[in-house]
Amino acid sequence: MYKFKDLRKLVIKAFHIEEVKFYDKTFIDNKTLYIRKNIMEDIEFDREIIKSIDLNIIYKNERNILVNSIMDFYPIATKVLGELGEGITHVITGVTVMINGVDDNGIQIGEFGSSEGILNEQVVFGKAGTPDIDDIIIQFDVVVNKGRASERETILEIHKCCDKVIQNIRELLKNINGRYCDEKHEYYDKVNKAGKKIVIIKQVAGQGAMYDTALLGNEPCSSIGAKSIIDMGNIPIILTPNEYRDGALRAMH
Repeated sequence: MYKFKDLRKLVIKAFHIEEVKFYDKTFIDNKTLYIRKNIMEDIEFDREIIKSIDLNIIYKNERNILVNSIMDFYPIATKVLGELGEGITHVITGVTVMINGVDDNGIQIGEFGSSEGILNEQVVFGKAGTPDIDDIIIQFDVVVNKGRASERETILEIHKCCDKVIQNIRELLKNINGRYCDEKHEYYDKVNKAGKKIVIIKQVAGQGAMYDTALLGNEPCSSIGAKSIIDMGNIPIILTPNEYRDGALRAMH
């Protein structure tokens, strides 16, 4: 009888965070993520595009606030061993990154519409693609220069700058001893000659500005090092189940 053939193994180790605080340096200790309070001073960005970036921490009971157009939610994860789709990945649970954007004339960032408003009213929490109900949100509130709110170059620059900050946390996450993870999940890409051949088709955005999809970044769910589906001509791309599971796609909107 034909047995399953394992092609790739992906191990995801989750580390739960219960508090996020600003401090004198960035580190993780006792389920608390400390972020250096002046970390934004080290981040270089194109000042012809971006006017300012404010970094904020939003707890569950603080979501009745007005936010600018929501450009993205994504988790904090990093490769410890191997490439995307195999090896070992460390991920933080209990925390989600959110990017918001507006121009200095009050025009919300977007092409076909925007999602500014009261955060609790604009987001259905606990769904696929949104923060969990109890998640702490690390917010990047970005202001761009007048007239740059709907340009693709602006969107790419914003994602890149925010990812530079998150990379500081990823580097810490790489060095945490995996034995102390709160959860561990193992996934296998398998082949079964006797089984049915199944392909799952996912249609992604590839129109421009906020309607873009980045693939296979340097880190899980990272825009840095990723290839734009637009720049690739919106051609079909084949990903393994574990590459998809490991954050090979980053929706740039």
